[in-house]
Amino acid sequence: MQTYIFGHRNPDTDSICSSIALSYLKNSLGEKTVPKTIGHLNNETKFVLNYFKIPEPQYLNDVKIRIKNIKYDKNIYINENSSIFDAYHIMQKQSITAIPLTNNSNKLSGFVSMKDLSKFLVEGNKMKINTSLDNIINVLNATVLTKFDDEIIGNMMLVGYQSSTFHEEVKLTNNDILIIGDRYKVIDYAIESSVKLIILALNNNLNNEYIEKAKKNRITIIKSAMSSFEIANIISLSNRIKSINNCINPVTVFDDDYYDEFQIISKKSKHTNYPVINHKGECLGLISLNHVNEYDIQNVILVDHNNYEQSVVGIEEAKIIEIIDHHNLGTIGTKVPINFRCMIVGCTATIIYKMYQESKVKIPKNIAGLLLSAILSDTLLFTSPSTTELDKQVAIKLSKIARINIDDYGYKMLKAASTISGLTVNELIYQDYKSYTVGNIHIGLSQLLTMDFDEINKNIDSYINKLDEINDINKGVNALFITDIIRKGSYVIYSNKSEDIIRDSFNLKEIYQGCFIPNVISRKKQILPAIIDIIESK
Repeated sequence: MQTYIFGHRNPDTDSICSSIALSYLKNSLGEKTVPKTIGHLNNETKFVLNYFKIPEPQYLNDVKIRIKNIKYDKNIYINENSSIFDAYHIMQKQSITAIPLTNNSNKLSGFVSMKDLSKFLVEGNKMKINTSLDNIINVLNATVLTKFDDEIIGNMMLVGYQSSTFHEEVKLTNNDILIIGDRYKVIDYAIESSVKLIILALNNNLNNEYIEKAKKNRITIIKSAMSSFEIANIISLSNRIKSINNCINPVTVFDDDYYDEFQIISKKSKHTNYPVINHKGECLGLISLNHVNEYDIQNVILVDHNNYEQSVVGIEEAKIIEIIDHHNLGTIGTKVPINFRCMIVGCTATIIYKMYQESKVKIPKNIAGLLLSAILSDTLLFTSPSTTELDKQVAIKLSKIARINIDDYGYKMLKAASTISGLTVNELIYQDYKSYTVGNIHIGLSQLLTMDFDEINKNIDSYINKLDEINDINKGVNALFITDIIRKGSYVIYSNKSEDIIRDSFNLKEIYQGCFIPNVISRKKQILPAIIDIIESK
């Protein structure tokens, strides 16, 4: 199984670039990993990937357990034209109590259970045969002597009369299927009467005279090693399985349905077995309640976060095998020990670089460019207080590998990041929005990097209204910090109920929507710790 590597829900350049770079490293070491994104990419990240000609990671909606992850009976179904006999033996062999039916396009067409089979054996019409000759041959393990019909429809008749009595008392028709031994006069009479099918018991043979006469009258004749009684007892099982299908619209599950939703469905319907289909209606197999505790869990590696609130939907159902981060310890826990690497650096990419060095894997030019971009982005060109000397040293080494001038490239990248034209208020707030929890209090902090606050200020009421909406859902503190690295500070817009905490957190004598807080740039080092201190002091 492949391991997914991804960052947080509102991915920034570090989150995406570190995922890609770490995946390349892991794969170089023989592992099977795929970088993913669990959110939409911002303008800066798109600029970086385009600059280094790296495709965007595929979107990962969730890592919840789905039906396809459960070890159900895959490819267990039977064509509706197959025999009851074959269906029974599949159920016996696979130890299942029901089987889905499919048409010739593999579309689900019905569902037959052992209960249906039992009902047929007890109450069904054993004399009526409506099936293919191939089904009859298969059930009786028969040999063909003459063949003129592919489809056999008629009434089964076991010949136990004396030849003279049979000829006098029984009028044969084209709807009759005779099971007979070595009563050749009756066989001759049956051929003359153009019966539908003659089945010879105990492998009795016919001489050429009978064979030629049968060919002339277009009579199909087969022979079986079984006795007449055995044939009569079993031939009804050659009927098509669809003939006893009383459930043409069974309760089904899709292979991409969620496991927890299946549990709810099964409790309501109280069935034991369910056909599994895809969205084309094709049958994939059978799932039963016996399978519900047997499933594969998705392996994941988290980068640039270790909080449930910031991670992918269903993360609690996945198997976290590693976390690479540079933030404070969050809420994510694991049942078993994992590789957890957290360093006091300004960017996850700095840690990824160290991992390349430790593994002695050469960093390609484009991967070096991604790692450098992540560092320049997270440290705001080394102006953020979260920047360390190690970040600067690594950035210089990466710039040489990528053959990039840090100042020139960094300016182009941040210019792309500061573009807000064409984006809605909702998009700008959620572009880099992170959630935290302190006790029972929710903290939602969005950070936007731009040198064009005036454009935002024109529409500031819309931002306030949106933050109020968010606060109605996630009660606590919700704010947007617009960081201007030229002025070396951030403007703040907040939900109205967050005003007191924002004022106290930054010791503001005067607070108003859009006020500028000098020297506050880092959400991780300055904004979040300041808010947490005030909340915990109250």
